[in-house]
Amino acid sequence: MLTFLYYTHLKRHSFSIQIPLEKQQVPGYPEFPITVGEHIRKKRMDLGLLQREVAEIIGVTESSIWNWEHGTEPELQYNPSIIKFLGYIPFDCPDDTVGRLAWYKRANGLTLNELGQQMQRHPDQLQEWLSGTRFPFRKSQERIELFLVNQKTFLHQGKKQGHITLPDESMPFPG
Repeated sequence: MLTFLYYTHLKRHSFSIQIPLEKQQVPGYPEFPITVGEHIRKKRMDLGLLQREVAEIIGVTESSIWNWEHGTEPELQYNPSIIKFLGYIPFDCPDDTVGRLAWYKRANGLTLNELGQQMQRHPDQLQEWLSGTRFPFRKSQERIELFLVNQKTFLHQGKKQGHITLPDESMPFPG
């Protein structure tokens, strides 16, 4: 709303003009992001940041951001920083036990060795489960469930297209 004042020799006049502005769609803006890179681009454009500024925040090079935004999948180790930047996890969590374990590994940027240390399992066994070569027996599935439930990182289903949202800074992401 703009208010204009003007004076004549007899009295002061004012009038208001309301000009509705439509936000112009920026070329390359991902309206409905699917890949991690599209989520990064959308957040970056929403915040009005340059690729190099996002690179500093995440702790990578500017060319990494460009590559991610153009289809290259980020390396696992950068996922926690990307998730912190976005404020949510940009990939869906499956319902099955092994799928949720793979999701946990990906979201936390863990290698098989690191996940094995956390779970006290051999990385080769985890690889077989996660690749679908072998399926965990009932007792192992129960241990996986217990492991996932007992993690200190509690993530809540967010309103944003079914993605997982980080609740607050008081519950840090491991890694």
